[in-house]
Amino acid sequence: MGFIDVVLVVAFLFFVGSVFGWCLEVLFRRFFTAKKWINPGFLTGPYLPLYGFGVAGLFGISRIPLKTGYSWLDAVLIIAVMGVVMTLIEYIAGLIFIKGMKIKLWDYSNRWGNIQGIICPLFSLFWLLVSAFFYFVIDEPVIEAVTWFVHHIEFAFVVGIFFGVFFVDLGHSLHLATRVKKFAEEHGIVVQYEKLKETLREKREEARQKVGFVFPLEKLSEFKDELAAAKEKFTARMGKNRGTGSEKDASAKK
Repeated sequence: MGFIDVVLVVAFLFFVGSVFGWCLEVLFRRFFTAKKWINPGFLTGPYLPLYGFGVAGLFGISRIPLKTGYSWLDAVLIIAVMGVVMTLIEYIAGLIFIKGMKIKLWDYSNRWGNIQGIICPLFSLFWLLVSAFFYFVIDEPVIEAVTWFVHHIEFAFVVGIFFGVFFVDLGHSLHLATRVKKFAEEHGIVVQYEKLKETLREKREEARQKVGFVFPLEKLSEFKDELAAAKEKFTARMGKNRGTGSEKDASAKK
């Protein structure tokens, strides 16, 4: 494939991975964590870039031509690299938001062996299992999908629309996040984004207001009391963190 074809294929994989990843996260929150329908992630639309980068990365790694002489060893090495890359993507994404936006999109602080609450052995194992599933189960279907896309390049128009909406959404979400960042910097905290959305949802349900799935933070200014309460709740923890030099953390849930 030429350079343009490679760019289009990566864009296609990012599109597919982001959308399917979002669907998985919605179901995971509904049935395993929050027990409610909550729009996951930083963006408003039905896509999670972390999974988009992940699928594109897994596809690229699976094409590495290893020749150890043992097919099983080739598979083990490729899956191991996939797991490491997925963990690195998760770590880099989490660190960017904590350092740049004072926002924690997820928190593994209560997990054994975690690093800054961003990655932990349990979820690294999960990424390893996902990598194995990709390599042994869905790699061939993905290849077929990419082949179909290359031979039906008119579908690139749909992918183009996706990226148009995606970048508009990104601008909107960054603007919204600056409001959270301002509050976090004023109070010396890091806001847990998912807990914040859960709290705002609960408050609106209690007040019998319309609960927004697509725009859960649109009325953030009405709920600054919840953010302030988070600071009070975690004062002792933040004081301890100051002593150790670690990042100060706060949950937006009472």
